Amino acid sequence: MCDHHGTRSFPDLSGVDLDRRGFLKAAGATTLTLGISGGLAGEALAASSVKSTHGTGFCNLPLFLSHARQTAQEDGLTLEFVNTPTFAEHVTFLGTGQVDVGVLPYTSFVALYAAGAPVKIVGGSGIEGCAIVSQPGLDSAEKLKGKTLGTFQLDTLEVLPYDYLKANGVDMADVNVRYVGNTPEAVEAFKAGALDWICTIEPYASSLLQDVEGSHLLSDGKDIYGPNYTDCVLCARDSLIESNPDAIKALIKAMMKSQLAFEQDTQTVLDEVVGVYYKTSMENAVIGATKQPPMVDQRANTDFILGRTDSLMEMGYIKEKPDASAIDWSMLEEVIAENPDLHAQLKYKS
Repeated sequence: MCDHHGTRSFPDLSGVDLDRRGFLKAAGATTLTLGISGGLAGEALAASSVKSTHGTGFCNLPLFLSHARQTAQEDGLTLEFVNTPTFAEHVTFLGTGQVDVGVLPYTSFVALYAAGAPVKIVGGSGIEGCAIVSQPGLDSAEKLKGKTLGTFQLDTLEVLPYDYLKANGVDMADVNVRYVGNTPEAVEAFKAGALDWICTIEPYASSLLQDVEGSHLLSDGKDIYGPNYTDCVLCARDSLIESNPDAIKALIKAMMKSQLAFEQDTQTVLDEVVGVYYKTSMENAVIGATKQPPMVDQRANTDFILGRTDSLMEMGYIKEKPDASAIDWSMLEEVIAENPDLHAQLKYKS
């Protein structure tokens, strides 16, 4: 873990080639490649797969299940995962063109876009599920002064604590911020008492509340943002949007199928993903699954996403607010128009 001593900076992309030029090597990164099962109509064989990065929470579930079941292969697309050792690399891989698509916290996308990365939001992934959990006795924002927060830079999990403290009259400068490398590391640090409070995601928030006796749920995000707030979104490189929008449509459709599968038979889906994609107990996964549902159609959250840029500006991450051109719902809308029965069955949608 690395301590935050008062400055917040986003990785400098000014000296990086932001155009796609093949797959760049990065220390610790591994690619999980599955066999290609035929190309998209009229496309070269190489265009029938996309590389994706991802996070660790339930907000990634539509992507995880699409990967596990390879449901996009029905439309000629194979999904490949690129695993990164830390959250920072998860973000920069998309920004520097080492992957084609990725599920990111919307705040991380905004910072990438503001830094000049040629990326756009093309779909949703997960809603709600961000939670602030504190050690026994720390049951108010006022008691967090001088205490150590564990979080991730440029994540919704950093913006929620900022907004929570602000809403309760406490300045972020009054707490210590420690940036952690990944969610399992943060969870273990909290359990060991190395962190006083933590902002994390499901199923790990439910795990901490179950496993750490006397711990407090200070916020589940809904008290600050209201119901159905965005956590993670599906982002794509401009080059892929321009050259192969059908690939993105195939992935969006697969994620909608995964959302429906989760809504119709949650336990079967959890049996497939817990232990492989989520390192938690089934008991905690069942609890957490109710608190961070998938929602691929997040068009209704456009204003929410763009509105959170105020906090990012106050935190010093961006200098200018992105406008609606940073979001491209057109491929999502085409998928909905072409698959009305699928969309109609979804519980969570715009």
